[in-house]
Amino acid sequence: MFLLYFFNFSLQTTLITREKQLEAWSRLVVDYCQFHKIYTVDLTDISNSELFVNSALNRKLSLDSVRVVFDYLEHKRHIDWLDKTKNRCHIYWRRPEEWAILIYEWAVSNSLLNTPCTLYEITQGDDVTQESFYGLDKDVLLKSLAVLVDQRRAQLLNSGTGTEGVKFLQ
Repeated sequence: MFLLYFFNFSLQTTLITREKQLEAWSRLVVDYCQFHKIYTVDLTDISNSELFVNSALNRKLSLDSVRVVFDYLEHKRHIDWLDKTKNRCHIYWRRPEEWAILIYEWAVSNSLLNTPCTLYEITQGDDVTQESFYGLDKDVLLKSLAVLVDQRRAQLLNSGTGTEGVKFLQ
């Protein structure tokens, strides 16, 4: 079970205190999403979750304050907005660059260089059940693989319906 800590449910006005508070809230959000393997967040939904609501104390962080926390997460590169209204986002407890390193190291250690792999094999296959990227969201996986493509360490394999796999390069 994920244990939630008591936090002040109103944002502080003193800048130094507010910065520390936003750092604490953002760490809590990232840890919560990692624990629950949440990759996509809807602000309206999460603002009504146990993360921002303490029913026992009858306290809740306002949606506007939740948005401030998520703006802070964006500033720290822990989220990418999926819509212009800034209501849905991908959340990263590991950034795509970090996932890319882990995935490439896995490919090297399993002698998969120059061998085509399906996206399913990378995130759902029997060989990755103990890997941290097991169950990784497909969109986050594709962003991570794009990092490897930019580094010339991978080539995406496309079919008529989209990206189906990847070949890791030396």
